[in-house]
Amino acid sequence: MSKVSEELTVPDMKIFAGNATPELAKKIADRLYISLGEAKVGSFSDGEISVEFTENVRGADVFIIQSTCAPTNNNLMELIVMIDALRRASAGRITAVMPYFGYARQDRRVRSARVPITAKVVADFLSSVGVDRVLTVDLHAEQIQGFFDVPVDNVFGTPILLEDMLEKNLDNPVVVSPDIGGVVRARAVAKLLDDADLAIIDKRRPKANVAQVMHIIGDVEGRDCFIVDDMIDTGGTLAKAAEALKSAGARNVYAYATHPVLSGNAAENLKNSVIDEIIVTDSIPLTPEIKALGNVRQLTLSGMLSEAIRRVCNEESISAMFK
Repeated sequence: MSKVSEELTVPDMKIFAGNATPELAKKIADRLYISLGEAKVGSFSDGEISVEFTENVRGADVFIIQSTCAPTNNNLMELIVMIDALRRASAGRITAVMPYFGYARQDRRVRSARVPITAKVVADFLSSVGVDRVLTVDLHAEQIQGFFDVPVDNVFGTPILLEDMLEKNLDNPVVVSPDIGGVVRARAVAKLLDDADLAIIDKRRPKANVAQVMHIIGDVEGRDCFIVDDMIDTGGTLAKAAEALKSAGARNVYAYATHPVLSGNAAENLKNSVIDEIIVTDSIPLTPEIKALGNVRQLTLSGMLSEAIRRVCNEESISAMFK
């Protein structure tokens, strides 16, 4: 009996895209020197999600690129149905690559309120349909990894944002945390910026997505400020933070965030703000209204995610990417 070619025993890597982030998926595939897999992902006339993979996936190491951004429920359901279809088609391993993990802000019950923990619900959904691994970027709450029964790799978008900060070559900048909860993130960025000074904005939030800036802890007068956060939602908090910084004498205010959720009145809030520039990643596509603002710039996650995918496929360390 002739020897079987070793080449035939190596599982194929395949990358498929849902409708949430097709441009990012294409960039990732290009960096890995492969073509996006062929799949029909759409909906029936009544709105139900329709998925069909039109190429062989048996035994393949499959990666689905899909953020669960707006329309959140449609994109989440697309991902779930795609995973189910791949499992039924005998894919060897299925990794959900979720540049933005929606529902992450509902990760606990507050004061015994009668509310769901939807981050856990989503984790259960994905696990139950047969996902083998999840790869995501800057989870809103890192403890969400514990909601899964499968491995979760939470990679960091900070190095991409940090590189852009360094390219500005500003003298004596200040890293600003928009709230107390973001101090750890801001302190880490400040340390990487040659131990830059840190400022904190103390605020009170009377209700969801509404924030009133109280005062600034730290010296920002005559200095350039980098506000760092994991996401920008309606932009109301960010606009008020920038206004407070400028009122305290800040020279320029740059806002850096991994995830441009930018929902609700975000375009209006940011248009009327005093922010000099907003820098985000392509974990979520920008709407035409946001692009029209002119001061929002996107950095791509494709390099980092393609390297992470390569490492997963080759059973190499993900954490070594950030050492």
